[in-house]
Amino acid sequence: MTRAAAVLALASLVGSASAFAPSKPAAFGVVTSTCAQRACGPNRSASSALRMSLDYNDPAVAEEFTNVQTLSYEEVQEELLQSGVTAPPTMTEMDIKLMLVELRMRLTGRMPGSTAAKKEKPATFSSKFEEALWTKPAFEEFFNAVKKDGDHNKVNVVKEYVNTPDIATQRYGKDYKRLLRDAETALTAPPPVKTPTITFSGFPANMGEAACKMTLEAVGPIVEFECSESEDFPILVGKVTFEDLDTAKKAVEQYNGMDMGMGQELEMVSV
Repeated sequence: MTRAAAVLALASLVGSASAFAPSKPAAFGVVTSTCAQRACGPNRSASSALRMSLDYNDPAVAEEFTNVQTLSYEEVQEELLQSGVTAPPTMTEMDIKLMLVELRMRLTGRMPGSTAAKKEKPATFSSKFEEALWTKPAFEEFFNAVKKDGDHNKVNVVKEYVNTPDIATQRYGKDYKRLLRDAETALTAPPPVKTPTITFSGFPANMGEAACKMTLEAVGPIVEFECSESEDFPILVGKVTFEDLDTAKKAVEQYNGMDMGMGQELEMVSV
């Protein structure tokens, strides 16, 4: 399921009626909507009314519910808005959190009959933090681990450090010294290289395909090479397969993150 389809599926549930929202889970069981609860009398079938429901006895759902519970009301709203979902004003804080649980389950393909949404990299980034999440795999892994711990202060410190490192260091350098050090290590860590094939983006377009290939060949022998100019920026994008894994690692270490003077850093990603 694509992100758009997941959002549409969720939005259709809450858009049909502003009161159609999930209620608090009872004894951590099946969460039903308030509309469903009103509609289901003693002689009516609950199955037809459980349009917006998740089984919170499911380990995957329970884990996601626990993660969302640590978020503030504002953080939940922000995440929903980033996916294009606006919660009806009649919803309580618990209602909105349960909505986010379902959205996350849909986007990651964990809803029954759904498949994981493919992440689409934005053409531009709204902040340095967003860019780091998209372009630095080690940092993404680090930040996800921080979020999973459920410490909101640490999450906010890391975000602020990435966006404004000098200010964040002044504010939190004493109390969060180790956290900031770990964040910096994750930000500067080279991306993992698992195969000899690398996708690249960021060489100047006026460099041309031949010169681009020659530059990469200086690192080591190339088996396959393809290259084209980006439709969005005057840069070259493509894919190169080196003769062995060690050469691919050397290319990533040498070129990934290098500023080629086009306002963008070179990005080398193992595939």
